[in-house]
Amino acid sequence: MNSDLVNSDLVSGDLFGAPVIPGISLLPGFAADEAGLIAAVDAVALVSPFRVMAVPSGAKMSAAITNCGTTGWVSDRRGYRYQPLDPQTGRAWPEMPVVLRDLAQRAAAQAGFADFTPDVCLMNRYMPGAKMGLHQDRDEADFAAPIVSVSLGLPAVFLWGGPKRTDKTARLPLASGDVVVWGGRERLYFHGIAPVKPGSHPISGAVRLNLTFRRALPSV
Repeated sequence: MNSDLVNSDLVSGDLFGAPVIPGISLLPGFAADEAGLIAAVDAVALVSPFRVMAVPSGAKMSAAITNCGTTGWVSDRRGYRYQPLDPQTGRAWPEMPVVLRDLAQRAAAQAGFADFTPDVCLMNRYMPGAKMGLHQDRDEADFAAPIVSVSLGLPAVFLWGGPKRTDKTARLPLASGDVVVWGGRERLYFHGIAPVKPGSHPISGAVRLNLTFRRALPSV
């Protein structure tokens, strides 16, 4: 992953004031049950705690992560990959809570991707100052499935680029409960998160949670 945030512009709005950006679907406030969703994240973290992983270079990631589902995304000196066991506990990742799976499927359908069945939810926990550099989600076996990204807690700025890292990026403000969906020809576009600003959310406190639902394993 590259932490450089390049060529950023604010995204324009439509006639109703809602942000509009080609290639992604923004569903403002779609994740309305913030308390229930954060409780589900907390339950997962009791089994597979959040941890800060290293990238292949050895540098530490900015956000802490955990997973739930059939498999989980991990990173270390050996590279980026999915594996069925949590390397920290040696056990299978927690089962994906129904409330999370249902949200992802409803959001995907709302964005035009019917029959989406995620097999992993990668959870990122951002403290103030944490960020995610521009990157592609390309470790999955099934690029036909969309990405569903749910924001909870502190607000953030989503960075949306193009098929090349050097492409101009747009900045999309996200509030707690907002959902972003992308897929199709934009499935491998670069994206990231600008440094999270200090603040407090009534449920999450001084934390931003991002839930990213994917289809990682080959369809059978």
